[in-house]
Parts: sequence; C-alpha cells; structure tokens
Amino acid sequence: MALDPAYLEYPKRREGYDHDLYPWSSIFDRKPVPWPAGKLVAVWVCVSLEWFPMTPSDTPFRAPGHMQTSYPDYRHYTAREYGTRIGFYRLLDAFKKAGVKASVATNGAIADRYPQIIADIVADGHEIIAHSTDMNGTIASTLPEDDERALIAQSIASLEAASGKRPTGWLSIARSESWRTPDLLKEAGLKYTCDWVNDELPWRFTNGLINLPLNHELSDRQIVTVQQQSADSYAQQMEDAFDWLASEAKTHGGRVLPLHITPYIMALPYRIAAFEALLRKLAERPEAWFATGEEIVSSWESQQ
Repeated sequence: MALDPAYLEYPKRREGYDHDLYPWSSIFDRKPVPWPAGKLVAVWVCVSLEWFPMTPSDTPFRAPGHMQTSYPDYRHYTAREYGTRIGFYRLLDAFKKAGVKASVATNGAIADRYPQIIADIVADGHEIIAHSTDMNGTIASTLPEDDERALIAQSIASLEAASGKRPTGWLSIARSESWRTPDLLKEAGLKYTCDWVNDELPWRFTNGLINLPLNHELSDRQIVTVQQQSADSYAQQMEDAFDWLASEAKTHGGRVLPLHITPYIMALPYRIAAFEALLRKLAERPEAWFATGEEIVSSWESQQ
C-alpha cells in the first residue's frame, strides 16, 4: 500500500518553530549579555505566595497543591495557610540575613485578605509579580477570553491597590496559558511573563512581551515535593547549577539561575536552614548578581 503524499505535507514545516509567537534562536549563538558589574549569573529568587480557596473550582483545571481530600480539607488548607502565617516570614528573614532582594509572585487574594503581608514585602524592597486572583484562577484555552481578561485585570488591580505600584511581571498558575494569554498580558500593560521555561535568558515574543524563564525543574515543589528529595539535596543541586552556569557564562555571556520557592514547602523548620545556607553561599560568590525579575528584564532589555 503506497503512502499518501499528503501524509508528509505540513503547511508550517520550516526552519525554526511551527508558530509565530517568537523567533527561533540558540542561546549559544546570541550576542553575549553582561550583567552589571561584570557578574556572570543573575540569581533570581522567586517566591510563590498563594491563597487556596477551601473548595477547588476545577475550571479549567485544579491548580497543583490544591485541596485533595473530602471538603472541608482542613489538613491541606491549614498547611498552605502555614506558608502565609509563618513560612513566608521565615523567608523574609532569610533574605535580610543574606542581603538579597526577591520577587514575590502573589495572588490578588493575598492583597485583599492580608494587606499587611503586602506592606511587609514592599517595606523590605522586594518586587511583587502578579500571580492570578487566587489558586482557583487557572488559565487554559477553554476559559472564555473575557473571563481571562477580567482575571488578569482583577489580579493586577488588587496588588496595585495594596502595594501602591502596578506589577510589571506575570506568573500564571502552573505556568499554564491559553492561546490568547501573551496578547492579553501585553494588552494589560505588563512588561514580562515567567510562564515559558525554555531558556536561561530573557527573550521577546513577537508582540513585544518579554519572557523571563522560571524553570519548574529547579523549583522546591519539583525537587522536594514531587521528587521527594531533601532540602540539603535541593541546595546542592542549586549550587551545582550555579557552578555550571558561571562556567558557561565565562565564554557565552550572562545566565539566569531561578530559585523558585514555596513558603509552605521550603520554609518548614527542618528545611529553612538549608535554604539560608544556600543564599549565604551564593551571595558570597563573586560571580553572583542577586536581582529581582524586573531588574533582570530591565538590564537585558537595555542591551537589545
């Protein structure tokens, strides 16, 4: 039986990608990006600060880390609340000890319900990134466009009202987007998103929106919760990643190492010491530039 020639035909087969969202480029072929003061690795601490409703909506999907058992699921609800009541303040203390600034990807509901947390973030000089409305505010292409637009606007408005500053960055829940999300984020006036994890430097969408990759494979959720590894193992892996990127940057230009942290995971009392030690060790490295997402994007953009 002969193969139908149409089987081999694909209208978007070409060099590079089969979409026009952003152009193809290899990080090794680009013009090297130097970070300020000759630093080689931009260490980007990004904290997910989330509020989980007691009952998941499951529309369009249930967020990772959401309630699991029959409702009311007090076990998971209070474990997540531990992150905002106790864990997040341990992280703020850790940042002060190491003298570093972080980005805090924050649900709008945190601003609505716990404005003091927002005040404390602002007082310590950390950046706030918009992170949807709450952990029922997931996005996928089944979500109507007007609903997605309203979700983005509500998240930004809540955070701006509480902090006094409009966020410039966006992180979707589970980094999940619809086909429309990059255009809706651009329409909302945001400068960058953290959803696309395919690089170790910022890059630009065709519509002008910038992506700052927040690799989930380097997160505490993936390494500690999913892979069931220890906090010490997590810290060692981040040091190993830093070493590799610093070595690569010597010949290919600056790199970004994201440290994606969840308060109710990494800030437990038997894990926080390992994280504090990691911050201290990286802060002592002469190649390290601790920076917020906004600072990294601005430095990169100024060189394009």
